[in-house]
Amino acid sequence: MSRTRRRNRSLPALAASTLLLVAGAALPGDASTAAEACEPRQFFVSPDGSDRAEGDKDDAWQTIEHARDHLREEGLTRRMRCDIVVNLRAGDYQVDQALEFDENDSGTRGHQVVYRSYDGPGEARVVGAERVTDWEEYQDGIYRAEVGTDNPFHTLFEDGRRATTARYPNRATDEEWAPYLFSVLKEPEKEAVHQWLYSNPGEWDPTWDLDDAEVFIWSGGSWSWFTDTVPIQNPSWDDNQLTMEHWTRYALINSRSGSRYFLQNSLDFLDQAGEYYLDYDAGQLYYKPRGDIEDAEIMAPVADTLIELAGSSPEHRVENITFDGLALQYSDFVDWYRFGWISEGDSGYAHEYPEYDRQIEMPRNRFGAVTVTNSRDITLSRMRISDTGYHAVYALFANEGLTVESSLLENIGADGIKVEGPYPGEGDTSYGHLFTNNYITHYGELVPGDASGVELMNTGRNVVSHSLIEHSARYGVSLEVRPEVAAEDNYARDNVFEYLRIEEVGLDSGDMGAFYTYGVDNAEPHPIDNHVRQVVIGDVIPDDSMPDSGTRGVHMDAGGCGFSFADIEVGEVTDDKYQSYQCNTVENANWQEGFDTSRMEYDRIGVDDSFPYPVPEATD
Repeated sequence: MSRTRRRNRSLPALAASTLLLVAGAALPGDASTAAEACEPRQFFVSPDGSDRAEGDKDDAWQTIEHARDHLREEGLTRRMRCDIVVNLRAGDYQVDQALEFDENDSGTRGHQVVYRSYDGPGEARVVGAERVTDWEEYQDGIYRAEVGTDNPFHTLFEDGRRATTARYPNRATDEEWAPYLFSVLKEPEKEAVHQWLYSNPGEWDPTWDLDDAEVFIWSGGSWSWFTDTVPIQNPSWDDNQLTMEHWTRYALINSRSGSRYFLQNSLDFLDQAGEYYLDYDAGQLYYKPRGDIEDAEIMAPVADTLIELAGSSPEHRVENITFDGLALQYSDFVDWYRFGWISEGDSGYAHEYPEYDRQIEMPRNRFGAVTVTNSRDITLSRMRISDTGYHAVYALFANEGLTVESSLLENIGADGIKVEGPYPGEGDTSYGHLFTNNYITHYGELVPGDASGVELMNTGRNVVSHSLIEHSARYGVSLEVRPEVAAEDNYARDNVFEYLRIEEVGLDSGDMGAFYTYGVDNAEPHPIDNHVRQVVIGDVIPDDSMPDSGTRGVHMDAGGCGFSFADIEVGEVTDDKYQSYQCNTVENANWQEGFDTSRMEYDRIGVDDSFPYPVPEATD
């Protein structure tokens, strides 16, 4: 398999400026135009076309990049009198780096540039992986292929299903992360260590080859809040100790428990169908297929981001671009992962609230299959984003009016939709987003710690509505800032969460809620300016191995104030259905006496009938 790629360029830095929110984009489904009787200009792209063609319906171009470049070079977006529609015919569009769009690609004069799947939702597919071929039998049902050493990948797929990195102990099923081992305390003074992992004698085999191996761990002992994936530097078998290359977020022991963990990526662990091992130095991939290797489509990612929308600065936004009906499939993970910096100020940059360093992704991890920054009125409609290594949609810092609607996000490595606003007190530059009529399922597959279907960080005036969110180790929906942030520097205001169905969350973590907030309103008088209504939450039951405190339907963590709740129903939990300070209002919730089910608008909760992809039937 020939594989080449370059890393996606880093995103522009945050500038503390605030621009006015422009009205939302025109509906993309029929390429509606901003002016009546305006006929959009149409171009066509097909996997069977040619970039030397005319770009019309009968003589299509071949690549999306060429269509974008043609609009740029001909200046068509600078003098728009109507929308421009780039029609992508059905088929696969292979990419080995992000399709990049900047302010030069924006719609102007109130018009949209629309890239749409011409033959229907999901038919035009942007693919960020290459098929692995030329397999040879190795042993015990394991096959080997040469993949080279230039661009190692960190997740793998067979026939659209994620493969498991060969691990010890083996996972129970594809739907679970357990079982785990537990770290132990070798000496009392070692309780605070972040880099040394100790085991009980006999739990590890000193014959294991751990040259490429990693530790996957819920650091923090009994705190099942975040997961780290860290390469092993070297084992000390006589001491039952592994030294990791990087610090984990939290120490590995606390007074109540060791940390749950497993080891992965060693050929010695490869013994189950659906597992793989990548020998980085030799450039050899080992895989035990679920089916016949001759029939299986084994795909290795070659890109971290598939579509990147990035203006050059907050003053120069990419704007008025719509992607309609595209399927985006396969993107890569990272060589090691930890959420945020360990301590305040660790980013090396001076901030008014250095504590926020602990609450935001490190720059190396700021990407998604779709990555957006310095934008205004970008629309993702009827998308199908699947099999990602990391977030499906990631919006960083200065973004206004991002819309994700009527889209299916499935088999996602981290969050479904993640918005990270600016550092507190440095400019209200992320607001006015609409996430509606989406089905987000099986997310947080590689980063179960802190995984959320929709995660909003220090951003306001957003609407999350009419969506089905299911299958996560941790949250369904979360809104977070920090408890240290003063009211005037906190931008998580005037958000609305409504008509949501959240199912099968909290599957592997504790001290959590299916709906979760943290540090949103930290001082009296706690004005009610965030609103949650018409939400159904199913059972929130964690794996038996989870040592932390219980699961909740709604958890208003430190600073979780200033919310109204109305018409909320929660299934079975292991703690309280609702945990909060006395700083919110609740009207008609099933943890209170007199819950009135007739007020629940069940037929409007979840995605609506216009949703373009299959969804499971709701069970009340």
